[in-house]
Amino acid sequence: MSAAVFAAMLVVLLLAVPLVALTWRALESGALGRAARSALAVQALQLSLLTSLASLALALVCGTPLAYGLARLRFPGRGLVEALIEVPVVLPPAVAGIALLMAFGRRGLVGAPLADWGISLAFTPWAVVLAQCFVAVPFYVRAARTGFAGVDRDLEGAARVDGASALAVFWHVTAPLAFPSLLAGSVLCWARALGEFGATIMFAGSFRGRTQTMPLAIYAALETDLGVSLALSMLLVIISVATLVLVRVVVQRWEPQAVTNDTRS
Repeated sequence: MSAAVFAAMLVVLLLAVPLVALTWRALESGALGRAARSALAVQALQLSLLTSLASLALALVCGTPLAYGLARLRFPGRGLVEALIEVPVVLPPAVAGIALLMAFGRRGLVGAPLADWGISLAFTPWAVVLAQCFVAVPFYVRAARTGFAGVDRDLEGAARVDGASALAVFWHVTAPLAFPSLLAGSVLCWARALGEFGATIMFAGSFRGRTQTMPLAIYAALETDLGVSLALSMLLVIISVATLVLVRVVVQRWEPQAVTNDTRS
């Protein structure tokens, strides 16, 4: 028993000590104040928020129908689609970046025809969004698929008997019951997009004010200004912790409400 407790404490320390060290160094050096006056930090933060939110929006719009179809429908090639969703999760980020470059670069499979029309994606802000979507959307689809699969179909059937359309059933029954999973998937997707590094630097580059997101700015500042690097890192930690707390609060308040609605139904 003591060995198990010791092993568990080692894991806790492994997770806690780096965060404590980062926070201590950032506060000690006054890095946050310096970052607020740094154009590099402001530009990187703005770009990261815009691109990660754009990636999340694409995930919600395009990933929700896919997740619903995977949870409810049986169709030829379903296994292949599920495998394609899983691959980016385990694929090394650098490989993902090379794959995107081969697909959407100026001489890529899709990029070459686009270039003939004067459209260039590689090393632009759109490349940042594409890289983030490639690595982050699977996290939303996986969570949303689990949420939709767990919804009681009897409740949906009861709503249809009462005359609700398929769209009304989805919005008023399916989506609310699957909401905790949808929210968790959205947060995972957004956080993964916000922290994306490898695929972005390979496919979009690291051009200040254009494609240099916060993770790329942290890496660049590490060589020239440790204080800015610490400050950007602390900002990401603060955003991550605040997001996790918000999700927990929302889910805890939502689940009792969903149970009450189910009982009334």
